[in-house]
Amino acid sequence: MDIIEVHSRAEKKRFVDLQFRLNRDDPAWVPPLRDEMMGLISEGKNPWFGHGTAGFFIAVREGVDVGRISAQIDRLWTEMPEHQGGGRDTGNWGMFEAEDEAVAAALIAHAEQWLRARGVRRAIGPISISIWDEPGLLVEGHDQPPTVMLGHHRAVYQQWIEQAGYAGIKDLNTYEVDVSTPFPPLIQRIVEAGERNSRIRIRRIDKKRFEEEAALILSLLNDAWSDNWGFVPLTDAEIAYAGKKLKPIVFRELIYIAELDGDPVAFMLTLPDLNELQRDLDGRLYPFGFLKLLWRLNGGLSGRPDVSRIRVPLMGVKKELQASRLASQIAFMMIEYTRRASFEHFGATRAEIGWILEDNQGMVSIADAIESRLNRVYRIHERSIAE
Repeated sequence: MDIIEVHSRAEKKRFVDLQFRLNRDDPAWVPPLRDEMMGLISEGKNPWFGHGTAGFFIAVREGVDVGRISAQIDRLWTEMPEHQGGGRDTGNWGMFEAEDEAVAAALIAHAEQWLRARGVRRAIGPISISIWDEPGLLVEGHDQPPTVMLGHHRAVYQQWIEQAGYAGIKDLNTYEVDVSTPFPPLIQRIVEAGERNSRIRIRRIDKKRFEEEAALILSLLNDAWSDNWGFVPLTDAEIAYAGKKLKPIVFRELIYIAELDGDPVAFMLTLPDLNELQRDLDGRLYPFGFLKLLWRLNGGLSGRPDVSRIRVPLMGVKKELQASRLASQIAFMMIEYTRRASFEHFGATRAEIGWILEDNQGMVSIADAIESRLNRVYRIHERSIAE
């Protein structure tokens, strides 16, 4: 077996294509868009490289690509305190795929060697390639397709990663909830009380000012999540990049900003499950995939996609309000407004919330209050690689 480092565009294409070959027979796997994956691993396209460095590797056996892995050092991650998962001797690996256990062991060892040569003594993974992309390994929920922007992995990977000496350090959970019927009466009373509070205003975004609104939302995110485990702040370049990527797939009925006494204090971002719309495209937008996806995004002539699921990937309340009754009330108001819009405007019957850190008691309590159920778990692992 040889392990080669990816440099050329042709090698990047091999790196991306390998995921398709190894997962094609999994009925729950959804092919990602190949162009997006190419952009993710390309300097000059992904602004993550403004604060991170990475190596991408392919395992080759008898002339056949049989596995891949990334190894990366994020300077913003290393600046995090150790209790949040950081530390200056910390590095990550991810984008892991392997045909068998021998390939898995060789790739993980190679990623560790790359990290160790750059001063890393504590490896955390899988992170693919940022905490904002696809963090963690799927360890529960293999029987169902992932929603938009979530990963899906072969169940055997957990065993192979643990056999390489890794132990779980943090679980990221997602919750599924029925949005076709109202939430429990208690939640309705909380929402109605909030609607009578003149200090609170819940508004939809203005897509005519999308760049400004996106920057506001992501600045609220940086504040709201700053004490979370694994938090890495989004840079100005990443905020602009994220806004550009999100604009074609966001709908104003599904994005809310909460104001308290006229000041923005919270947000909730919800996306239709694009995986339902692109699953049969084999990750290819051209020559005809783009037109199909555009038509489906616009729901034919209706102007909105017809999907059965939505996902809430991001939600946050400013730190100064967290743990207050107002914060919970505002959160329930945004969740209820999203529930109504999802069902009435888009025909969705199910929503997936998360990921949510396993020890984020505030969000776990909200998920319990709306009678959602845990449906997927992604696990992040760590190992000391000090010599």
